[in-house]
Amino acid sequence: MAVYPGHVDGPRVPGERREIRISDADRERAAERLNRAMAEGRISVDELQERLSTVYAARFGADLLPVLSDLPGDPLNLSADVLATPVGPPTVLRGGVGPLKRRGRWNVPPRLRVQSSFGSVLLDFCEAELPSPVVEVELELGAGSARLLVPEHATADVDGLVSSFGSIRSKVASRPVHGRPHFRVYGRTSAGSVTVRTRYTFAGRHF
Repeated sequence: MAVYPGHVDGPRVPGERREIRISDADRERAAERLNRAMAEGRISVDELQERLSTVYAARFGADLLPVLSDLPGDPLNLSADVLATPVGPPTVLRGGVGPLKRRGRWNVPPRLRVQSSFGSVLLDFCEAELPSPVVEVELELGAGSARLLVPEHATADVDGLVSSFGSIRSKVASRPVHGRPHFRVYGRTSAGSVTVRTRYTFAGRHF
């Protein structure tokens, strides 16, 4: 009888974990995570190429641990809703010294790049159209602050956001949940603060 990797002769020990082979789709989702890590500055181009070689040669989930374990997220969680990454060029929103605002009903692209030198930024997603389950927001901010208001029960990952002198606060859960909007917020801010939260309502007014 032929013996394949992951095959164990004899009776299985109760509670023993069986290794399941990963699919091509699993490899592609792992590769997407690596490409996103390079875009966020977590790994270099050379590291990306080296790790991709490992990913495409992987047969089991455990083979992905060496290349994914030092990146955000569970390295063995390859579900599509967690790893789905928006593709295509980002929509760029530019501001200068004045405020930059998007609120009310507006169509949110899968990828946003927000650039502002000194003005404040307000992105209110609560009444917006969100055709993509995952929205990537790249921030390139100077001294201004930014508020990202997300719908109730939405999640947001801000691990890819770096601040030189300002603060970064997220008041929502970071782990994606199937069926709920998820935001990936990354980039850099020099001196301003960044806050991600749900919208407050008082006396009929939203803020």
